[in-house]
Amino acid sequence: MEVLSQGRAAVYEEPIGPAGVRIRERPRTDPKPGTVAVAIKAASINHLDLWLAHGAQRVTPPRVIAADGAGIVHASADPSWKAGDEVVIFPTLCCWECEWCRAGENVKCASFGVLGEHSDGTACELIHIDARNVFRKPKTLSWEEAAAFPLTFLTAWRMLTTRARLRAGETVLVVGAGAGVAVAAISIARHLGARVLATSRSEEKRKRALELGADAAFDSSAFSKGVRGATKDGVDVVFEHVGPATLDESLRSLAMGGRIVTCGSTSGVKAEITMPRLFFRQADLLGSTMGNASEFEAVLRAIDDGLRPVVDTVYPLDRVQDALTRVDNTEQFGKVVLSVSDA
Repeated sequence: MEVLSQGRAAVYEEPIGPAGVRIRERPRTDPKPGTVAVAIKAASINHLDLWLAHGAQRVTPPRVIAADGAGIVHASADPSWKAGDEVVIFPTLCCWECEWCRAGENVKCASFGVLGEHSDGTACELIHIDARNVFRKPKTLSWEEAAAFPLTFLTAWRMLTTRARLRAGETVLVVGAGAGVAVAAISIARHLGARVLATSRSEEKRKRALELGADAAFDSSAFSKGVRGATKDGVDVVFEHVGPATLDESLRSLAMGGRIVTCGSTSGVKAEITMPRLFFRQADLLGSTMGNASEFEAVLRAIDDGLRPVVDTVYPLDRVQDALTRVDNTEQFGKVVLSVSDA
């Protein structure tokens, strides 16, 4: 079902970085059957938006950016929702009707996509979206917090629970602490009862990781030595999203039978693997992207139990280029949020 971003919106127009994303006015229409029109209160920035802005994704502009959004139902053409309901957006796109979707495996749908990449996104005043992509906003979260968690917490939750099978009492290493998905991973791993180690090039971000609950934090340069010194024989799980720049050190950090789970490659798309480190350690190398509706519901329950996203900074929609630049410069710890409407 088509996603329509309307009203004032942040639109990717040129592959020249943050300057290529500009505020434009989109026409407004009535929602089609089965869809909900959500007046967005806040949206948030992900690395995905930067990849679009830099032309790294195969997306033909124009495209409204952002996968994360929270707001108030403005109008509904589906009986599940009514005007005034406070909601968050599930950012996984799928057909909802195929065999995989009926089995609850939305990420395996042939029509799988990500909001803001394969369709217009949430950085807009009003979005029309399939009613099945709408969930009730957690009452404990502010609008900015509600816009900060969907993509990163959904991604990190699936990585750690479904894919890596992290158990209470195990040790997980979160590489590249500071990025939104890594901050989510630290919080989720602690919530699940795991011991958490973290890495970052930034001393300030290492301090923030410790404040968030990491037991130890290491400089990103040759971190495996410190990790192995802080553990008996390495970690049970490595949470990866950086790729070529860190993958070898992540392999060196694994305990026997450990698992590396990755959702990204911010340092490049091709990496070399020293194969004996993989097979002699009986290691698992696991890929993961986004998550299913049932996993999103699990995240919402965890938020009700006290899990919280971390908001780095909040910019008004008009300053979307500044928001993108902050992420582009890796200055953030947690999520950079766009305030779309104060009304």
